[in-house]
Amino acid sequence: MFKAKILFVGPNESGKTVLANFLSDTTETVGGEYRPTQGVRILEFESQPDGSDVKTCEVELWDCSGDFKYESCWPALMKDSSGVAIIFNPDVPSHLKEIETWHSMFISTQSLQDSQCLLIAHHKPGTEVEAGRLPLAPNLSRLPLIHSNLEEEPEDLRQAFCRYLGNVVKAMSESREREEMSIIT
Repeated sequence: MFKAKILFVGPNESGKTVLANFLSDTTETVGGEYRPTQGVRILEFESQPDGSDVKTCEVELWDCSGDFKYESCWPALMKDSSGVAIIFNPDVPSHLKEIETWHSMFISTQSLQDSQCLLIAHHKPGTEVEAGRLPLAPNLSRLPLIHSNLEEEPEDLRQAFCRYLGNVVKAMSESREREEMSIIT
């Protein structure tokens, strides 16, 4: 069985933990006051990646704190990661600028393919979802972007994540095949 390590990164209060809990079917007390993630939370679950030969994939979802005081831990978090999802709130103007930093720290340094990356514009409850184009930097605009709103269309997010997971598994499989071929030849 394939095992995929996916990092959820992004600015503080962007909804990383809420999305991680939803995708992993982890139930925590919903609502209440904001509690920032301390360091990282690792959630493990099985999922069916769309568009790959793999029927079931074991997912390690690393819900990483958005606090820069944990920056010294980031290289350890990135080790052996299969993919990175940058979660941000498009209604917070500073998030659009901050995600460039997250991209350079977590994606550029790992040489991940675009198919192994995902941008999630997470809309908080009660906000209007505008699925139009966001003013993203050129290096971000080529990455897949999905809008999420767990109040309106929660299953759309789950389906989009399974498609993304299929892309990650495909990239992992191709990398493994190249590695095996280099050993043989």
